Formats: sequence, C-alpha cells, structure tokens
Amino acid sequence: MSLIHPTAIIHPDAQVHPSVSVGPYAVIDAAVVVGADCRIGPQVHLTGNTSIGAGNQFHTGCVIGDAPQDLKYHGEPTRLRVGAGNVFREHVTVHRSNKLAEDTVIGSHNFLMAHSHVGHNSVIGNHVILANGALLGGHVTVEDRVFISGNCLLHQFVRVGTLALMQGGSAISKDLPPYTIARGDNGICGLNTIGLRRAGFTSEQRLELRRLYHALFRSGHSLKAALTLAHTEFTSEASLAVLNFVKESKRGVCAEVGNLRDGED
Repeated sequence: MSLIHPTAIIHPDAQVHPSVSVGPYAVIDAAVVVGADCRIGPQVHLTGNTSIGAGNQFHTGCVIGDAPQDLKYHGEPTRLRVGAGNVFREHVTVHRSNKLAEDTVIGSHNFLMAHSHVGHNSVIGNHVILANGALLGGHVTVEDRVFISGNCLLHQFVRVGTLALMQGGSAISKDLPPYTIARGDNGICGLNTIGLRRAGFTSEQRLELRRLYHALFRSGHSLKAALTLAHTEFTSEASLAVLNFVKESKRGVCAEVGNLRDGED
C-alpha cells in the first residue's frame, strides 16, 4: 500500500525516503530532502533548498522552506536545515535564509504549535517549544529547552538563552538571559524555576542562580558594575553561562520589571 496520496505532487528530483507518508495535496519541490519516517500531512508545502531529518511531523497547511520575507533577497538558492523528531503543527511557517553564507536552522525534538513563524536566518536549538502564534523575526537565536508562550513577539537579531521562558503575549527586542522569565515588553520577572527543576538542576544550583539573578538585576548597581562584581563571586557552569550571555549581548538584555520606568523598552 502506497504511503503517498495520489493527489500529492512530488518533484522527481526531490529526495524522499521510502518510509515517508505524504498526505492529500501536499507539494514537495525539487531541492527538498526528506529523511526516514517523516509524516507530511494534507496541503503541506516543502520547498526551497531544504533538508529534513528523520521522524518529523508536518500537520495540515505547513509551509516550510519558502523564500525569506526580505527585500534584499534576490532568489539565491539559500538553505533551511531541519533536524530530527520535530513537530510542526497546523500552518507553521519557516523561511530559508536570505544569503548563501548562512542557513536557517531548526534543531531536533522541537514542538512548533499552530500558526507559529520562524523567520529567515534564525537558529533554533533542541527541545524548544513555540506555542500558538509565536512569531520570530529574522536572525533570532533560541537556545535549547526554551519555552515561548502563545502570541509572543521576538524582534530580529535577539537571542534567547537556554531554559528561558516567555510568558504569553510578551515581546522582546533585547536579549533574554538563560533561565529567566520574560514578562511584558523587554521585562524579566525571575527565574524559570519549574524548568530548572525539570532539567535536573539541584536545589543548590537553583539557589546560586537565584542569588546571581538578584546580583545582576536587583542589586541597584548598573548592569556593567553588577557583571564585574558577579564574576568574582559566581563561578559555576550555569552562572558563567548567564554572565557570558549578558556580557556578549549586542542589543542589551531585558530588565527586571521592577526597574523598568514608564515608557522604557
């Protein structure tokens, strides 16, 4: 029994593993590579120079690998790379990169819920969740095990650190440090304690991160001064991940909500 519905359109140059199932009216274009055991639902469009690993699921109406929404793009054969074991729910869109030197990258074991969008040149790590309607602009970097809630907005070029969480409807145009929770516009409101527990962080590790959070964002010092002081006190791997992330930020980092002044973003 064929795994490919008779109404599906698959270009003869596309490389589709024999174990892949393809639903009604799906379209797979010439430069697409699809790995083993993928499930491609009805009306899915896989296009562009797109490579897809094993065990991915594409639900109804996904458009994966289409051209970037960038006026500087002029039809170059840019790329999208997708890892293994991801779930793309209804009408998810992921765009390939806008230049040959970079790819758009989706890692493995991510869950992209309905109507979420990943813009060109973005890099998504592993075990990331994008809830319904989450929108990522171009060149966004999302590290492992991040949870982005429904209808969140991420400005182009922002970074989101590992195990960070964005509350529903929040929006960031600055970097969100690892392990923190985003609230509102460019605000943070503490640590993602539940996420840290689920990831196996001990009570001692969580306590150190809580102390570091207070030292950086609630001490009353400028962030530059707080960073200098914190480097002398906090030396664990998790603490250094936070300190280095903040130090390397080019856009600035989100601020503690209690420190945001009216109208500040």
